[in-house]
Amino acid sequence: MSPAKKKTNSEDYLRMYRQMVRIRTFEDNANQLYLSAKMPGLTHMYSGEEAVAVGICEALETTDKITSTHRGHGHCVAKGAAFKEMFCELLGKEEGYCRGKGGSMHIADQSNGNLGANAIVGGSMGIATGAAFTSKLLGKDDVAVCFFGDGATAQGLMYEVMNMAALWKLPVIYACENNGYSEYTKTEEIAAGSITARAEAFGIEAHQVDGQDVLAVNKLTTDLVARARKGEGPFFMELMTYRYHGHHVGDINREYYRSKEEEKDWKENRDPIIRFRAYLVEEGLATEDEIVAMNDEISADADAAVKYALDAKYPDASEVDMHVFTDIKHALA
Repeated sequence: MSPAKKKTNSEDYLRMYRQMVRIRTFEDNANQLYLSAKMPGLTHMYSGEEAVAVGICEALETTDKITSTHRGHGHCVAKGAAFKEMFCELLGKEEGYCRGKGGSMHIADQSNGNLGANAIVGGSMGIATGAAFTSKLLGKDDVAVCFFGDGATAQGLMYEVMNMAALWKLPVIYACENNGYSEYTKTEEIAAGSITARAEAFGIEAHQVDGQDVLAVNKLTTDLVARARKGEGPFFMELMTYRYHGHHVGDINREYYRSKEEEKDWKENRDPIIRFRAYLVEEGLATEDEIVAMNDEISADADAAVKYALDAKYPDASEVDMHVFTDIKHALA
């Protein structure tokens, strides 16, 4: 490896590691906010799946679009969202990305190409496909990535949009995060046959990749994004991953549908952050001290953002009709 190439890899790889740790740290704090009854509503943790969001989003430009899911914090952070605005949104504060009205499952960050999270299973598939159609119609080379879970492969919308995307050769990548469970049911019990074969039935090139390996995810995505820009899309990715928490933060006792031994094995032997950290040190791209310092910095940033969000203002009651009626003037008019 040439010195120049190694320098480039070092910068890219350290940024990917940082982004994965930022996601994990964000989720740890979000979980504590829920457990301490400081956050309204439910939330769905992304912990364990960080390599998927980071590996994909690091292959995208700011102008490229993504659509997210109910388990979407990781996608938001990976696409450029800041801690302060994210925590404000979770806590319903006016400085949140959606002025506190989206909450955990409906965060949108247009400035970074994030068209929004969606609490409806598979609900954003049409939005991502529409974004890809817009890109093609306007002669742009923007690519859209649609994140969704394995459970969403049972939604009819997926087949409607894949058919259109294939016919029109749209620059869209369908990214199926297969974490092994559709809520409380094993994927193998709800998904007959091969998931990738479902895309192949429409003539869409499909790949399966280890979703715990950020470099493998990034390499595949980088290749597919470049090809999609040239008009070779659409593409389909099945990313094999795992969620550490339950379906949502209130899903504490999970032994009736998955064992503690299974969870322990994934956390100890297949954790994407632990694996990548070991790789960085082994390759001489970072020292243990540098990794620890980075982790501590991210933790401090999150603590400060949480404190800020807890003290931040709630939206004024006059904003109740904001973004509902076009003739109502409001703060963002």
